[in-house]
Amino acid sequence: MAANNRRSIKELNAPNSDQQPLCITFTDAEDDFELKSGLVHLLPSFHGLAGEDLRKHLKEFHVVCAGMKPHGITDEQLYLRAFPFSLKDKANDWLYYLPLGSIETWANMKQQFLQRFFLASRATHLRKKIYGIRQFNGESLYEYWERFKMLVASYPLISSPNHF
Repeated sequence: MAANNRRSIKELNAPNSDQQPLCITFTDAEDDFELKSGLVHLLPSFHGLAGEDLRKHLKEFHVVCAGMKPHGITDEQLYLRAFPFSLKDKANDWLYYLPLGSIETWANMKQQFLQRFFLASRATHLRKKIYGIRQFNGESLYEYWERFKMLVASYPLISSPNHF
């Protein structure tokens, strides 16, 4: 206690070096786990721009992680450790401003990510495009169906075209 009384205001206000620097809480088992640079370089980038496809980013992220998964690591551990490296610009800023320790699971991270970057205006726009889709003159049924499936896939709240 006496040692605290002799510290300067600057020292007392300095950040705690033991404090988790991110919103993500890692378990003790993950402390020995290190991402390989090859994995980090292959990760897709998400910048937080209005036209970016959240679902596509998450799918590409899963594909890269599945192909580069180290032995003895769970998907949960890998996703939580690698996801921050896929975020750039506004998306990266968002992650760093989340409250410390607020993310404990991959499901929670995805939920927070989708809530932040899937804007209501984009949802409305996609819903209108999905419900208003029409087959073009000269477009085969197969091409039309593929175009419809791509639209549905870009809407994160729908799991399959059978939803309609």
